[in-house]
Amino acid sequence: MEQLRTCGLALALAGLAAGWTPSSHAQPMQAPSAATAPAPLIPVSAFAARSQVFSATLAPDGAHIAMSVRVKDEVRVSLYDAATLAPLRSFAVGKDQDVDWLRWAGKDRLLISLSQPVPFYDTFVTISRVQSIHVRTGKVQRVGWDYDTYNASDVIHVDPDGRFLLMSLLATAYHAPQVLRFDLTSPEPEAPSQIIQGNSRDIWEWRVDDAGVVRLGYQWTTSNRRRMWYRGTPGEDLHMVDDRKEDERVEKPRSVLWIDPHSDMAVVAEPRDGFLILRRHDLRTGQSGEVVQAIAGHDLDRAFFDPVTGALSFVRYTDDTTRTVWLDPQMATLQANLEKAMPGKEVLITDLARDHSRMLVHIASADDPGALYVYTPARKELSFFANDRPELVDQPLARTRSVSYPARDGTAIHAYLTLPKGRAERDLPLIVLPHGGPYGVHDQLRYDDEVQFLANRGYAVLQPNYRGSDGYGEMFEELGRGQIGRGMQDDLDDGMDWLVAQGIADPARVCLVGSSYGGYAALWGVIRNPERYRCAASFAGVTEWASQFRHQRQYFSSRGKRRWRERLEGSEDGFRFEDVSPANQIARLTRPILVAHGKKDGRVPYSQFYLLEKATKQANVAMQTLIFEDEGHGFSEPENEARWYETLSAFLARHNPADEPSQRLARTP
Repeated sequence: MEQLRTCGLALALAGLAAGWTPSSHAQPMQAPSAATAPAPLIPVSAFAARSQVFSATLAPDGAHIAMSVRVKDEVRVSLYDAATLAPLRSFAVGKDQDVDWLRWAGKDRLLISLSQPVPFYDTFVTISRVQSIHVRTGKVQRVGWDYDTYNASDVIHVDPDGRFLLMSLLATAYHAPQVLRFDLTSPEPEAPSQIIQGNSRDIWEWRVDDAGVVRLGYQWTTSNRRRMWYRGTPGEDLHMVDDRKEDERVEKPRSVLWIDPHSDMAVVAEPRDGFLILRRHDLRTGQSGEVVQAIAGHDLDRAFFDPVTGALSFVRYTDDTTRTVWLDPQMATLQANLEKAMPGKEVLITDLARDHSRMLVHIASADDPGALYVYTPARKELSFFANDRPELVDQPLARTRSVSYPARDGTAIHAYLTLPKGRAERDLPLIVLPHGGPYGVHDQLRYDDEVQFLANRGYAVLQPNYRGSDGYGEMFEELGRGQIGRGMQDDLDDGMDWLVAQGIADPARVCLVGSSYGGYAALWGVIRNPERYRCAASFAGVTEWASQFRHQRQYFSSRGKRRWRERLEGSEDGFRFEDVSPANQIARLTRPILVAHGKKDGRVPYSQFYLLEKATKQANVAMQTLIFEDEGHGFSEPENEARWYETLSAFLARHNPADEPSQRLARTP
């Protein structure tokens, strides 16, 4: 791989806070400057380039680094010496597939989850499978490929020594999952399996302890009850320890994260004052214990337990960026020193050897795509390994700032604002860029290809975390219930008004752009409020909510179907999906729209595009289209992403040119 370099960067941690200067690919964020000349255009290919850094993983003994690599239509896994960063081997693992995750099973065996879209009636669904590779011998073994199910990658336990794994697996689409034990030491090309837990009592979610014993299962009944079944020892029968009416308005029920192999104690995530905390809990008696970890005003996003000792190693939460709280004082000091040396950067230790002898560290920010380093404590050395976006090193990327504005009902909406470099911060053309989801997702203060591409083309970009976004507590999420196309859309409009009042945005030069739910919001915005927006561009957007719900409910249990519909519809009488669906309301369209979709999209199926296209023809309204034959709900090929950016840029230049003189009619004093 050309983007991987083997040069090292010596870094004595004792001197981190006193004068160490980051290298060019890790420059601290600069304060905004007065307008000079517009920033030079960065090639589209630089924003569409693919990074393999997301999949990099360190062997438990710290000796090797593995990462996925795509060469045209072939997926490979490359192995590196973690001490010298020299490439060692490369393994072919499949064609026309994506790598979802890499995971070590012992120090010599690597697990790879592969997925690809396949036809399913008139749409596509994603199937996933697991391969095992012995990195020293190169032997490849398939795991669970003989089972006729779309998801054969739900690995719930991996033996630390790499002898076996446990997988929750649906034997058929009509039965609840079983738990199977796959032997990874077998010489057979297909790992032999053994059922260790049948599909008992219609339990759909299983939990194991660190010893690999199935200890707990969740059952949801047709009468909308949530039952928890538990066993204390390997030979004990499952018995029900919790049976409650599922509250449809509670979005964050208690979830067991870790079970003590030697007792009935567990660590659970549960809400307190609207935010997730960690608490000890006795599974046999149901008694709650002390709080293990809590961050005031924030959900805990992740908790990591040491696979050998079972101790809680760290938790993560998000304010504007991802924050790590280590329970080990030495690791906490290391984290603090790195953050002092990299002001304005998000510093994440993404992987570490069991004995902490070596670590992978990712350092990035909203105006820096980031780089991956290898830290070796014994040598106090942080060695550069790979850039996320090699072509963007030293390029003039735009600064993103965290902002907050009031919605019309007084709700505070958090958002991120990126302003183009070299342009005065007044009367700018604006792109409102709502995130996907819409639930369970929120934007962060981190690098985004599309944001930086649009800013480089001269646009201010606003990313609102509208009501219903996660990360701001249960009350804020609840505000989004039943507000698709209504209150959520108001929050986008109110963000535009706030920027206009600040004098930053020109009210006559605003467009909406988005993907998935964001694509829906873009289309609906210009139909609903054409007086506000000049144009809209959607990639993989929902266009007809009733059919989208019918498509998605095949992935839900009966409980999930009820909860999803209730979140979408809310409790307001008289609400109809067609009242907020672009395909049903397209006759109202008076603004230009660009609509792009992948034919292999299994999440928002291509039929959503077809419904809108059919409606436009019947209503005799125009839309510009862009079809990707081999893409799904996102881009797997950089050439296709570049094509999207180029088409989007030309569309915006035609309907809302960045260099057009300001058309503001009434300037704010």
